[in-house]
Amino acid sequence: MLRLIKAVIVPFILGGLFVSNTNAQEFPPKKTITIVVGFAAGGSADSAARIIAKKLSEDLGQNVIVDNKPGAGGNIAHAYTAIAPADGSVILFGSIGPLSIAPHLMKLPYDPQKDLAPLTMGVTFPNVLVVIPELGVKNFKEYIALAKKNPGKITFASTGSGSASHLQGELLNVRADIDTVHIPYKGGSPAMVDLLGGRVSSYYSALATADPYIKNGKLIPIATTGLKRAPTLPNIPTIAESGYPGFDASNWYAFVAPGKTPDIILDKWNKALVAVLKDKATNTQLADHGLTPNPGSREDLAKYINSQSVTWGKIIADRKITDD
Repeated sequence: MLRLIKAVIVPFILGGLFVSNTNAQEFPPKKTITIVVGFAAGGSADSAARIIAKKLSEDLGQNVIVDNKPGAGGNIAHAYTAIAPADGSVILFGSIGPLSIAPHLMKLPYDPQKDLAPLTMGVTFPNVLVVIPELGVKNFKEYIALAKKNPGKITFASTGSGSASHLQGELLNVRADIDTVHIPYKGGSPAMVDLLGGRVSSYYSALATADPYIKNGKLIPIATTGLKRAPTLPNIPTIAESGYPGFDASNWYAFVAPGKTPDIILDKWNKALVAVLKDKATNTQLADHGLTPNPGSREDLAKYINSQSVTWGKIIADRKITDD
């Protein structure tokens, strides 16, 4: 993966595209503003970024575009932003993987805590633990009971080794003292195909992905992974309220900027983004995608990224997880 990231980033460095301008104080900059997204168009990150970009453009009176740079689990986009102009013209809709998980799994060409500056948390959203009807459980309590009686027998799919959906399952293994078996896939689509085909028993799925199969009865939702219930599944309890207090395995996207961006620009970006994330119309649009805005201070985001890094770093070490 490191080779893939370097193959994409090095040409920009050698070509002199990114020239640091750490003395820039103007905000908004008098040029097109770019929000970098580490995933392909059409996904939840892309949809949220475009909703936010539209409102930002209106508020700032400046053109704001979304630049998708998918690949390597989002790490290509993060490495790209780490060396982008530090003048406020480029920000990143960063994600949990590259910011808090990847540093424990691989050697990266950037340091998330030094080369990327926190702006504000963007949106949070839980996954939902779904099971196939053939497993014979109707709720989370029954799932745990079955797993305890049958160690090493229940399988759970993920979008890849070290992904959020993988670590959520490993965290439950630790907290509940169970032994469910991880089956990695190269993305959510193949994971869902095998789940529906009965080749795996369960999956920590994105809400939007699981929703149609929950509605038609092909999958049973038994718990969500955040601290609060998902608005789209109000009758489904969280793992935290089902006997494991404090269990928080939310997914999130947060805004960060190149690390050398001046504090004055970072503060102005925080103010602009928080205003957008508190806008009622924007909130409604994000909610339609199952996303909850969670704006805050730069300091709050820095602390949260660090706490997430500690949590997932321990799980990765304890469970001997590798980036395979």
